[in-house]
Amino acid sequence: MNYKNIEVEEDGRVFTIRINRPEVLNCIDPETNEELFEAWKTFRDDDDLWVAIITGTDRAFCTGADLKAWHKFVLEQRVNFPRKNAYYGPGFGGLTRGMEIFKPIIAAINGLCYAGGLEIALAADIRICSENARFGVLNRRWNVGLGDGGTQRLWRVVGLGRAMELILTGKEIDAEEAYRIGLVNEVVPAEKLLKRAKEVARRICSFPQGSVRMDKEAVIRGIGRPIEEGVRVENLLFWNLLLNRDFFEGPAAFRDKREAEFTNESEKLRDVLSPDLVRRWLDE
Repeated sequence: MNYKNIEVEEDGRVFTIRINRPEVLNCIDPETNEELFEAWKTFRDDDDLWVAIITGTDRAFCTGADLKAWHKFVLEQRVNFPRKNAYYGPGFGGLTRGMEIFKPIIAAINGLCYAGGLEIALAADIRICSENARFGVLNRRWNVGLGDGGTQRLWRVVGLGRAMELILTGKEIDAEEAYRIGLVNEVVPAEKLLKRAKEVARRICSFPQGSVRMDKEAVIRGIGRPIEEGVRVENLLFWNLLLNRDFFEGPAAFRDKREAEFTNESEKLRDVLSPDLVRRWLDE
């Protein structure tokens, strides 16, 4: 697919998506949102791509929605847009909801990260930012709420008190403060940001991917569940991994004191929570 407002790059197993609207600080209009959605589907469905990096061009990661464009778009779609997108829509930046991806995602936050841009960053698994990065719920000024995960993910990352402060006051914080409260995992010089993100991505790629994806899925599916139920979900996913031939290669290599030879063959994830599969396991 040819993209107008984003750039994509495949570097071995690493897939980089770059929002490329620097003239509007990488804010996202409907067209860009659709392009991002398609890019994320490509990453999700391509068996040769294992880790994704999302970043922006120039001095902004993403400053949220292009309010002018969305205002016009929603007015034109006054009836159909809410019906189509509320609850079941593709989410902001193509990632924040309606897109289950159990491959690892890294946000390389290269500058301004506001509103919906913050929601995109929160949807990533690991957040690395440049020293000049800034964060905030600046949409507060325009009576625009957090519609794609900000109210649900932010407090899970930084805690309820700090999340409520950021959400209600619309305050802006710098990279140092973001690291202090746990919003980002690491702060690096701007010129080293993408290099560092790729280093982390390649480290993840050095592992067999079955267990990496299993553990991410267990974390995601466990959110909001009582711990006992979450552990059961984890255990079902663990035993589902047992069906993959690579599950036995690791322990066998350890036993034989040799290098493991993983196939990393892709097997379509089955619904490991289905009652039929659980009953089959129990019967066997």
